[in-house]
Amino acid sequence: MDTTAPRPSTRTVSGIGVCAGLVAGPVVHMPLPIAEPSPGLRLSPREDHHARAAAIQEASDQVTADLDADAARATGEARGILEATAAIAADPTLVADAQRRVLDDYLVPERAVWEAASDVAEQFEALGGYFAERVSDVHDIRDRLVAHLTGRPKPGLPSCDTPFVLVALDLAPSVTASLDPAQVVAIVTDGAGPTSHTAIVANAKGIPAVVAAQGAHDLLRDGHFALVNGSTGIVVADPTDDELATVRAVAARSRTFDGEGRTKDGHRVQLLANIGDPSDAEPAARAGAEGVGLFRSEFCFLDREQPPTVDEQVIAYRRVFSAFAGRKVVIRTLDSGADKPLAFLTSDDEENPALGVRGLRTALRSPELLDQQLEAIARAAAAETAQVWVMAPMVSTVTETEQFVAACTAHGLDVPGVMIEVPSAALLAGPILARASFASIGTNDLTQYTMAADRLLGSLAELSDPWQPAVLQLVAATCAGGAQQGRPVGVCGEAASNPVLAVVLVGLGITSLSMTARAIPDVAAVLAEVTVEECRELALLATSAETAQDAKARVRSRLSVLDQLGL
Repeated sequence: MDTTAPRPSTRTVSGIGVCAGLVAGPVVHMPLPIAEPSPGLRLSPREDHHARAAAIQEASDQVTADLDADAARATGEARGILEATAAIAADPTLVADAQRRVLDDYLVPERAVWEAASDVAEQFEALGGYFAERVSDVHDIRDRLVAHLTGRPKPGLPSCDTPFVLVALDLAPSVTASLDPAQVVAIVTDGAGPTSHTAIVANAKGIPAVVAAQGAHDLLRDGHFALVNGSTGIVVADPTDDELATVRAVAARSRTFDGEGRTKDGHRVQLLANIGDPSDAEPAARAGAEGVGLFRSEFCFLDREQPPTVDEQVIAYRRVFSAFAGRKVVIRTLDSGADKPLAFLTSDDEENPALGVRGLRTALRSPELLDQQLEAIARAAAAETAQVWVMAPMVSTVTETEQFVAACTAHGLDVPGVMIEVPSAALLAGPILARASFASIGTNDLTQYTMAADRLLGSLAELSDPWQPAVLQLVAATCAGGAQQGRPVGVCGEAASNPVLAVVLVGLGITSLSMTARAIPDVAAVLAEVTVEECRELALLATSAETAQDAKARVRSRLSVLDQLGL
């Protein structure tokens, strides 16, 4: 079945595929948000106003406990999302404001919570950047508190006896983070973008997903079957028997990874795993990942009033290094700021944190923190046999590169690298890689900063697509700088897990691809069917396109193997 382009049919809607896979299942719609309590609801003089105000604190405590419990069961990106949402639920300022509205304005608790949360959401929206990204979390907490106060079921996934396709206008980060792949076989949203939390978590959990599929919520009916192609972004309502047979045939094929990524003619491409915390390491190693291309170290620092000690960091890092004994592990130094603020480090007065002090900029302003982290990495590396590489996030200049390389060298870390996440670094890749040993392209942020589009804003999903020719040309510029200096250049953003885009990246000169471990077999299978010269030809087609849609269409039309693989 060819689902590479929308058919002229009212049964089809097109979005952006963010996690590969061809599946079908009954549609279940996400319940509509909690209805806004009436503005006219007031307490009677006879009621115990203090008791009603106290109920808000009780609701906050219960919602926080529920989210903390969900976070304890989650790992990686999902855990971080749930912990961040729990922190909003526990916010004493929000609770106090709602209680004041009960005691001073005589509002019923649910209306008081609604108004207090709405004020916070408006403030966050006005601040922009990281705070604007938290608005959906605030709305999520508001709905949970109101549900608890009114005795309604808490917002969340609907119950269903069989696995289903989840359809929603959008998904709160906490809901996405709690998805069970055994229950939810696919996700379709009208909103969200290709690098939103929905996309990132779906990829990590291996759930085929299509976002920015405008009209899907109205087209797909509860209980009716839908076919979801997470590669092409095509969603089909009421698929035919032949279409369902194709889905079953694809599901019957099992793909495994033999441990070495290579093209049809033997050109090696390392296929590595992204690791969010130590609990991700063993599953990734069992999945056959050749190593770790991105080990995020933030888990050590989040939700703390003080930074972790060197000894605490050593223990955590060794867990990952030991799981990949003898193999490459690329650890990223602390990437704080923007969407990962730290109580002991991040300033509250930045108007736009996404363009403020984040990544390496934070470390260079707090050199003792970087010094302690590099000491911990060096000690952990010395105690294990993993080949440890270290890279700095958000490098923008040659001078920053020199400062980071010098800091690594002082600690005996002899493979220092940089992340290419801003256009300036891509354009300066040659001189940067004359100093650094390697580069890894973070396509999520590179796309955001190239296109000047918030990567979590669903309404800008088209601009947040890594297939944008401008983004691909910056990848090409980075690879050219790497080739000039004889340095390897990898990709560790969500783009690496897209089997079709992976072919283009290899053609541009990328030497390694790091992704959620679940995506490795699909990427390996497609690479094994093309020669490196074919990859280069497809890369040229993509970079010479004028739109992201044209770039995708050009490449897909030349890869007949995709239909055979169900991609």
